[in-house]
Amino acid sequence: MSAGTSRGSLESDESGAPAWHTVAPSEVSRELDVDPRRGLTTEEAGRRLDEHGPNELTEDAATPLWRRVLALLTEPMTVVLLIAAVVSAVVSRELETPIVILVVVVFNAVLNLVQEQRAESNLQALQDMTVTRARVRRDGQVREVDAEHLVPGDVVLLEAGDVVPADGRLLETAGMEVQESALTGESAPVPKNADAIDEADSALGDRDGMGFMSTEVTRGRGVMVVTATGMGTEIGRVAGMLGTAGQETTPLQRRIAQLAKLLSVVAGVVVLIVFVLGLLRGAALEDLFLTAVSLAVATIPEGLTAVVAFTLAMGASRLARRGAIIKSLSSVETLGSTAHIATDKTGTLTLNQMTARVLFAEQRVFEVSGEGYGTDGEIRVTGEEPAPDVRAALLAMALAADAEVHDGELVGDPTEGALVVLAAKAGLDVDAARRDWPRAAEVPFDSSRKYMATLHRWEAAASESATAEWARGLAPEDRSGLRMLVKGGPDVVFGRSAWVDTPDGPVPLDDAQRARLDDLNADIGARGLRVMAVAQRDFAAEEIDPDVAADPAELDGQVRELTLLALVGIVDPPRSEARDAITQARQAGIAVHMITGDHVGTASAIAADLGIEGESVTGAELEKTSDEQLRGSAAGYGVLARVSPEHKIRMVDALRADGSVVAMTGDGVNDAPALKEADIGIAMGITGTEVSKGAARMILTDDNFATIVAAVREGRGIYDNVVKFVRFQIATAWGFVIIFLTAGVIGLAGGAPFTALQVLWVNIIMDGPPAMALGLDRAEDDVMHRPPRPVGEPILTRARVLRIVLSAVVMAAGTLAVLALTPGEEPAPGVATEAGTLAFTTFVLFQVFNLLNVRGRDESVFSRHTFTNRILWLSLAAILLLQVAVVYVPFLQGLFDTTALSAGQWALAAVVASSVLWVEEVRKAVMRARS
Repeated sequence: MSAGTSRGSLESDESGAPAWHTVAPSEVSRELDVDPRRGLTTEEAGRRLDEHGPNELTEDAATPLWRRVLALLTEPMTVVLLIAAVVSAVVSRELETPIVILVVVVFNAVLNLVQEQRAESNLQALQDMTVTRARVRRDGQVREVDAEHLVPGDVVLLEAGDVVPADGRLLETAGMEVQESALTGESAPVPKNADAIDEADSALGDRDGMGFMSTEVTRGRGVMVVTATGMGTEIGRVAGMLGTAGQETTPLQRRIAQLAKLLSVVAGVVVLIVFVLGLLRGAALEDLFLTAVSLAVATIPEGLTAVVAFTLAMGASRLARRGAIIKSLSSVETLGSTAHIATDKTGTLTLNQMTARVLFAEQRVFEVSGEGYGTDGEIRVTGEEPAPDVRAALLAMALAADAEVHDGELVGDPTEGALVVLAAKAGLDVDAARRDWPRAAEVPFDSSRKYMATLHRWEAAASESATAEWARGLAPEDRSGLRMLVKGGPDVVFGRSAWVDTPDGPVPLDDAQRARLDDLNADIGARGLRVMAVAQRDFAAEEIDPDVAADPAELDGQVRELTLLALVGIVDPPRSEARDAITQARQAGIAVHMITGDHVGTASAIAADLGIEGESVTGAELEKTSDEQLRGSAAGYGVLARVSPEHKIRMVDALRADGSVVAMTGDGVNDAPALKEADIGIAMGITGTEVSKGAARMILTDDNFATIVAAVREGRGIYDNVVKFVRFQIATAWGFVIIFLTAGVIGLAGGAPFTALQVLWVNIIMDGPPAMALGLDRAEDDVMHRPPRPVGEPILTRARVLRIVLSAVVMAAGTLAVLALTPGEEPAPGVATEAGTLAFTTFVLFQVFNLLNVRGRDESVFSRHTFTNRILWLSLAAILLLQVAVVYVPFLQGLFDTTALSAGQWALAAVVASSVLWVEEVRKAVMRARS
């Protein structure tokens, strides 16, 4: 409802919002009960603020700390560990085991909470897109107010450089253009006027009489009456859509949950078997419970959740240093399993800096180098003939523009910025030229005329400026006369031109010349470039009435019989690093889909330049495609042009339909729903809106698409590191299982080859530094040459299980052999013997060698990368020193039931333990030969 009035006859658009764009400005003012000349009174503005609320986007409340802790404590693996701690404390009446387990649980929780808080702090620091002040008419005066205090009916004054603070109906405009790429995806500024249009359901980009919150005025000025604020704006409507898009668990979380269930079942079966065997053997019940709990801890790799959290945290820290802020630890791994990246074009794949690429002047075609608003680059003529003089065309481009470019920074319209930079690349001092050729009058650009005309006097006859030499030969024959410069769409400028400039002077623009220009215009446009035409006309002093020159409407009648000077092809150039990133993504089996509001021709040309493969489709074509059809064809689309936020969500859903993991990148409000719907949304930190940052799981502080590929590599490496730890831990656990079951069946060492504390000791030293060191391992060389992992692939694949079983069998066999064959007193529970100590030490050394094994899938341990992880080698050294202490320090000997070993016994333990390395080296050699 409008403020204080009924909207009985006001149409609504397809979303149900009032179709203010179909209503004349005078009617809008009546509907909103405001005098546009005076604005609202302070009292009325306050009443409406109470009615409508502040002009801000609502945010979800932060998850309270207790709920975060509860979520961590209710994860399946953590629940199993807490149960084991309770059982251990109750049965054994000792605190060693429960303390170890609780330390791991607390470490995991603290690490996750700290990392999440750090990410949220970084996100808060990035949210700097909010409009803070607006100029309004209140009580008949122009005032500045906080944008959040705007209400429907407020009359807002806008000019170039302002950010539109709310949605509103334009009441009047003067050459006004607005950059709406954050809302519609269209990279070029949109001309605005106060005219009403008939179609209530017209696209946002076609509502020329409306201003939208968070868009930027690039040119001209306007007066707007606010029609919607906060969540009632178009941005608010998009933000509201986020509430319907759910967040699913990530692939790694699902794999870890599956593994926890599997290992819990295995642990239960093993503990039951050992317990029953002990009962049959007549063992003491208390000893049996202690052994059973120890085996449960050994069978469940209790360090898994902590190592996963540590590995993800390290990856997140590395990514933050490279320009990516992770809002959720598991998002790094999710990106690593991505099969599709649906990315916005403007500012993400491109520089968001319009650049001239092609110049046609003096009957010749020139190629222009350089990118963006920097003046590095040159204008090179094609062909063998000498380059003609194109200074007149370049001077016209600089003068018939309002944009200013200084040190690579643009103020004004991006297209004009491209023309100004083009002139500067040829050596023109634009500021000096504008002083030498001051503007006397102008016809502002609007969507109906599709051109801009400026009228200039030449005042540089005695100038010593940098443009003085350029001025010679370029000034009008009548030095007291005027020169009109025109730029606009080629069809419009062609229609008003009678001549075309050549190296021999102007010649008539006959049918042959027009046909050639039409073909050239089509060729440049086919390259995805926006084409602008530039022309001029000289007037003698007596040819033009000063009163006519001062009236744009009258001056418009003189825009005829022009001399065409040039055609310019302009493009928002792709980022050079984006090309390389897309190539790497393709090598990694990741499909890139460019989604944009641009026209399909422009988008397709940019996609081809970037190396994006696939068909091009428009939003209108998607409207005619059913969801089922889209699911079958979405993977083959490389370009989606002229699309709406709803189309983006449909595309993401279609790509996810087969179980593929989809990442969505973007910087605009229009990207936010799809960012939320995707498995991982990636927002731009510099150009991104507040809504898109809130919807994303990762934010790129450098807006660099290449950072995404680095994150993919990091994510894959992280998953590999998790798999390494799983292989390492389960091989140890299953080695324990085989040893205890075999000893129980044959009665070796009284069915208890290791004491409970020895079992825990192995788990403590294996869960600590070595496991953490695996989390720091570098990604393998081929990590970006593998296809994405199948979404349903468990962590324990058949191949990995076979490797684990092989290692566990070798370690168990070697340990049991040492235990059975070492001469001396037979090992027994609670009795320190050489055989028991040697078997214990051999099993520890087995872990050292197996740790080296798991670092590479099929890469030999003797490769050049073996010594790259310094932390791992320091960890191994620490393990050996600790084991030496356990064997020789009297106090520890009493705790662990050990006795001193000779040098020969240490050598024997090392030789036996190394067998697991040699067996695995043979397997790796076979796999490398097969591949």
